[in-house]
This record gives sequence, C-alpha cells and structure tokens, in this order.
Amino acid sequence: MNNQARLDKIRDLLTVALAPTALEIIDDSHLHAGHAGARGGAGHFTVKIDSPQFVGLPLLKQHRLVYQALDSMMDHDIHALSIQITTQQPK
Repeated sequence: MNNQARLDKIRDLLTVALAPTALEIIDDSHLHAGHAGARGGAGHFTVKIDSPQFVGLPLLKQHRLVYQALDSMMDHDIHALSIQITTQQPK
C-alpha cells in the first residue's frame, strides 16, 4: 500500500469510528527516509483530530480511541503515529 492509500484509509477509519469535527492527517514519512525501524515502507503520520467523543475524557483515553480506530493498520501500515487532540476539555 502506498502512503496516499494509507492516508485515505486512516481518514476513512477515523471518520467512521470518531465522526471528527476536524481532521488533518500529515504524512511525515519523508522525514524518516532510511529510518532503521521503518518496516517494509510503513509510514510515519501525524493526526490532528477533534471529536465530540473526546469531550470529558482524559488525554490517554482520547489517544486510545484513535489507536483503536486504526488498530487494523498498526502492524503493517503505520510505523509511527503522532496524535494531536484539539478538543477543549471542560474545566
């Protein structure tokens, strides 16, 4: 799978699982070219996401929801994932 296909699949999985109000996915793979840990071309990505499902949850649980949504890709398609949650938490 090429990285554009990975980007599309990440977008689809997150959209279905979390119904984000904002979603940006950045392919950072070019920054890690030749990285010894990159398996078989698996990509490096940054996900910036806001979802109503995050409201009231601690950051760790928010991240777990993202990882759960992308679970099917974590073994072969995603080598590294940076998650930036943009939901404002109630004080």
